[in-house]
Amino acid sequence: MKNIHFKEAITLLLIMLIILGTAVIKFGLSPQIPVLFVIALLIFWVKFRGASWDEIHQGIQEGIGTAIIPIFIFILIGALIAVWIQAGVIPTIMIVGFKLISSQFFVPSTFIVCSLVGLSIGSGFTTISTIGIALFGMGVALNANPALVAGAIISGAVFGDKMSPLSDSTNLASAIAGSDLFAHIKNMMWSTIPSFIVSLILFWFLGNSSSHMSASKIAHTIAILNQHFSISWWALLPIALMFICAWRHIPAIPTLFINIIVTVGMIFFQKSGTSLQSLAKLISDGFVAHTSDTTVNTLLTRGGVSSMMGTVSLIIVTLSLGGILMKFNIVQSAMKPLVDHLHKPGSLITVTILSGIGINLFVGEQYLSVILPGKAFKGAFDKMNLSPLALSRVLEDGGSVINYLIPWGVAGSFAASTLGVPVLHFLPFAFFSLFSPVFSILSGITGIGLKWQKGKQDKDVSARV
Repeated sequence: MKNIHFKEAITLLLIMLIILGTAVIKFGLSPQIPVLFVIALLIFWVKFRGASWDEIHQGIQEGIGTAIIPIFIFILIGALIAVWIQAGVIPTIMIVGFKLISSQFFVPSTFIVCSLVGLSIGSGFTTISTIGIALFGMGVALNANPALVAGAIISGAVFGDKMSPLSDSTNLASAIAGSDLFAHIKNMMWSTIPSFIVSLILFWFLGNSSSHMSASKIAHTIAILNQHFSISWWALLPIALMFICAWRHIPAIPTLFINIIVTVGMIFFQKSGTSLQSLAKLISDGFVAHTSDTTVNTLLTRGGVSSMMGTVSLIIVTLSLGGILMKFNIVQSAMKPLVDHLHKPGSLITVTILSGIGINLFVGEQYLSVILPGKAFKGAFDKMNLSPLALSRVLEDGGSVINYLIPWGVAGSFAASTLGVPVLHFLPFAFFSLFSPVFSILSGITGIGLKWQKGKQDKDVSARV
């Protein structure tokens, strides 16, 4: 197959983006359908250009191969959510939260709590699917805007994931750029702290102005939870276990398996008559709440392996698309001229961030949104005498944090399916993800917080913009 040139690559990518954006945003279609349609168009195009069926199949396989571990983790998270609800873990967290968190400051408190949990365990997905679900349930009980609460949960989870040394994406960005992990985390504060402060201010203002908290409804919800679930301090044991595993640097898969096994043991202890058939159905199909309150039923009827199948199918089709784009150098061809024509730090950082955002839009996978721009622009950062720390920060600010804002993205679809709020609904309130690239670009333009290679910092401020 002949090489695809810049104009051809840009045209293909723009057509894809128009199809995906129109189908999902304007017509509200499930992302899987337009992605499959785009894959079909792309397959016939590369076949017309001379590609073999074996090459096309190889591209699909290579694309999906990058997501085998995340897919397995999502399946385990679905099982974990179901057993946590059955064992009373999430209902107990909700009741404790009602007693500890001020209803007046619930939304900013949610942002802070998720930030701390995410920082401790290093996983945005786990934060959203555990503490996040409990806080979301509290928010609905308090009559808060569900999209706003989801935005606070996701913003906090993304902050924690981004700044934790236990995070996969943080370690990946540091490794791709060739920077020290803890120096990378310290350097990210130049864009992360301003984004956190602005986000907190906005959550404080919007949370106070848009929510009408009802003390009677809180009391009613607590009574319903106490009546139908086993509420005790022992129910917090799986939470403590998760922090211990994080502290011991135990990877996500064994951590989830350990937590599921312990929680299943709690279920058998609480209800010794539980059958293996009912437990298998719980893990497979999820928990179904049967209380006298429809709101509680809606909130706590979730989880199970089957609940993750929509997300898994979207990951498979999205990464199949990404695999084809990478196999035939379509993304690389679109990025190369940009790399060759960048001569100032401000423009280099801006384009690198936009490239990360573009990879998220076209491929929908947060790891590739870090890997591809990192490999493409690393030489340009070296040539401009910028430190690897400058590159690793940009890769995070334009890559992994943005994936939560993409309806067909791995992280975005996971958050939407877990919390039950569409991506386009919580997107305007995911302030941390929205502001991180903005402050990173401002750092590149002004030179504030921009790291240079030792002894090679450009003294001419005008050359930075």
